[in-house]
Amino acid sequence: VQSLLFRDSALWWHNFFLLWNTIDGQTRYSIPEELKQGSVVGNLAKDLGLGLSDVFDRKLRVASEAGKQYFSVDAGKGELVVNDRIDREALCGQSASCVLPLQVVVEDPLQLHRIEVEIRDINDNYPIFLTEERSLKIAESTATGIRFPLETAQDLDVGSYSLKSYTLSKDECFSLRIKELSGNRKVPELVLEKSLDREKQSVHQLLLTALDGGSPVKSGTTSIIVTVLDNNDNVPVFKKPLYNVTVQENSAPGSVLVKVEATDADEGVNGEIEYVFAEHTSQSLLSMFRLNSETGEISLVGPLDYESNAIHEIDITAKDKGVPEMEGHCRVQIVVTDINDNAPGIVLTSKPNPVREDAPRGTVVALIRARDLDSGDNGKVTLKLPKGSPFSLKPSFSNNYALVTSNVLDRESFSEYHIEITATDSGSPPLSSKKTIPVTITDVNDNPPVFTQPSYNVYLKENGVPGSILFSVSASDLDFGDNAKVSYSILDSKVQDVSVSSYVYINSENGSIYSMHSFDYEKLKVFQIQVQAKDQGSPSLSSNATVHVFILDQNDNAPAVIYPSSAALGSVSHQRMPRSAKAGHLVTKVTAVDADSGHNAWISYKLAEATDASLFTVNLYTGEVRTKRAVSEQDDSSQRLLIEIRDDGEPVQSSTVTVSILLEDGLHEPILDLRQKVSEPSKKNGRITLYLILSLASVSVLSLLTFLVLAVKCIRNSRSSGSCCMRRSDCDDYKNPNRNLQIQLNTDGPIKYVEVLGGDMLSQSQSFRSCMSPMSEYSDFTLIKPSSTTDFKEVISVLDASLPDSTWTFESQQILIYVLMYFTFTSYRNCKVCFHTPAVPYQWKMALMSSTVMLSVNCTKRSTPSPMQLQHQNHNAQNGRRVGMWFLYSESKVIA
Repeated sequence: VQSLLFRDSALWWHNFFLLWNTIDGQTRYSIPEELKQGSVVGNLAKDLGLGLSDVFDRKLRVASEAGKQYFSVDAGKGELVVNDRIDREALCGQSASCVLPLQVVVEDPLQLHRIEVEIRDINDNYPIFLTEERSLKIAESTATGIRFPLETAQDLDVGSYSLKSYTLSKDECFSLRIKELSGNRKVPELVLEKSLDREKQSVHQLLLTALDGGSPVKSGTTSIIVTVLDNNDNVPVFKKPLYNVTVQENSAPGSVLVKVEATDADEGVNGEIEYVFAEHTSQSLLSMFRLNSETGEISLVGPLDYESNAIHEIDITAKDKGVPEMEGHCRVQIVVTDINDNAPGIVLTSKPNPVREDAPRGTVVALIRARDLDSGDNGKVTLKLPKGSPFSLKPSFSNNYALVTSNVLDRESFSEYHIEITATDSGSPPLSSKKTIPVTITDVNDNPPVFTQPSYNVYLKENGVPGSILFSVSASDLDFGDNAKVSYSILDSKVQDVSVSSYVYINSENGSIYSMHSFDYEKLKVFQIQVQAKDQGSPSLSSNATVHVFILDQNDNAPAVIYPSSAALGSVSHQRMPRSAKAGHLVTKVTAVDADSGHNAWISYKLAEATDASLFTVNLYTGEVRTKRAVSEQDDSSQRLLIEIRDDGEPVQSSTVTVSILLEDGLHEPILDLRQKVSEPSKKNGRITLYLILSLASVSVLSLLTFLVLAVKCIRNSRSSGSCCMRRSDCDDYKNPNRNLQIQLNTDGPIKYVEVLGGDMLSQSQSFRSCMSPMSEYSDFTLIKPSSTTDFKEVISVLDASLPDSTWTFESQQILIYVLMYFTFTSYRNCKVCFHTPAVPYQWKMALMSSTVMLSVNCTKRSTPSPMQLQHQNHNAQNGRRVGMWFLYSESKVIA
């Protein structure tokens, strides 16, 4: 056993880059056939110089060139063991030598060794005759010494266990002789030793026995029945006892191969000859050749195959038609010559190994073997790769090759190669075949995950179900395998001083983001999530994306009553009213707010139930409760109203207020003071009352004159207008900070409130158009002349002086309300001003109730959105949507 192993460190590094070793010597084992499965052939690991650990670590395995795996390697002991039943006759036929070549493959580095296993023959086959009985007809006048060829026995064993001799049962008229042919083949012949006498014995029964050379000897027999015939004393005689014919294996069916010829000395019928195949001729020969019984021509019927059988031997019998029938015998040997009729084949000795894209040149990818069933030059095979391939073939031994890398690989350009190998033989004409070997290029982690977008906008309705999916982010990685497996995580950040992980969590595998709890628009409107995508390479690479989450308002809050204060606490509001009240008398005013925003916060009031529905009406938008007609003596003194307050959301949310009204005789309209009185000397109270009366009178006169002038202009310029409006030119620049403020004081009924009306103006001389709708509600008001926002404190001072009680002052909070009003003005443009009209897009009201000031804003949006509005531009309505704002001022502080 000779093995060349590279152990020196320098040679080891050399082989690391070449990854290929060639074994000069070969290991050879010899075993008998028919060994049991698991029988040990030899210690393969030891003979190749490998340790027991190498058997498993380097994946030691064997491959048979015959195709079927007769052997395997015991991974625990490194021994070559029998894997399947081995029949020498099936593998090698009658060949004197039977050697099974094996290829031994070890990896890391990839090496190829060649070993041979000789299969020795054992005497496991009996000699057999194809026919159990042979009949011969011999005339009694036949001369002694005539030989009659007999059927040869077949023994599949070779060497000393093959067929050695024949014996014939004892008969005084016949003896047995053995004829030696080429190739040490023996043909038995029956020799007539004594003249036959039909009258004495008409039939002779003989037993022919074939013996092999085994110990003990095995044998096979056949019966020979000789019938003695009368007359016809000449037998047919062939010109040649043996005919040799050479024919190519691609000869066409129907071709005449040879013509045998025999003569008979008799005349007439006794001299007419008929040619037939011998009785023991096999069926395979009968299916391949045809014999013309009259001419003796042997022609080809089936295809010839040199690789299956190169020599065919046929026994021919010539019979005459005399009585008794006489026979002559000859043998035809047909030698088939090889032609290039088999294309070469390519066999994978080892499956292709995946190759890293950074693998060095010379890395072994696969072991392959070329084969051709033809012989001579027809069986010589060369392999070739296409031009431009980053691979090459390195020859080894006995038509074995290694497929190795010859250029730089790039998985991002080509993740898989389909290498087409062409095998061509040296025949004439040459034949070729192709085989495609797939080679996978493995990845190195050189690409980070990439999100489909650098940022995402997510719009989420409030009050969602906890655990519901919010959004799914996705990132892809150009790498492969683990390097392309992306896991998602949320980077820690703060939302309202709370970790974002308290709000959402993410599925690390698919990037789906889920809510941890329900969101409330009123508490949280927008927040950001930083999502990181990381691959599983080594080292890992990552990238980040931002998810902007916008909470959308839902109508989840019912209107809340803030006035009357007793109704806000859930009890019945009690009001008094004189029986002398006329139609339009203001009884009370219901005020409610909604925590929602937009349309969901638009509030309307409706009279749901009433003791007398014909007596009272409720304003749809202001909540004012007024009399529809004058009170009569027949009306009940106690009236009960159920007022329903509804918002404009979907679904609609509502609440109710119960108002109890007591009708009293001789009751004058009291001034309802909803503020806590501060005790002052009666002299000071009388002075304030006087100031209030004078202010109301002057304001009323000025207001009346102003609206008369505006009404005339409105009718003259806009006859088509059916509503009370006050508008400014649309061409004004919205960036002008100056605004026109108009303050109106209402004193109708027990409720006292102020309406503040605003509009854009370029200067104090800006003209307005005003008109009064016929449906305008009854109210007394005072119109203050237009003034700039810089004079707002003076306006407040005038307003404060006109109030019935000087305890209500703006003091330091005047500046806060002024700032709120100022920024509200500067955020909107194209404003229209109308009074008590449901479709009014712009309306401010400051209702003075006790020490509480409520400011509601409802106007048209500016055409140019702010930066925050830009984030909502895909979700909000277009320019012109009405929006509302409420400010609640109470007890010297802003409470809502």
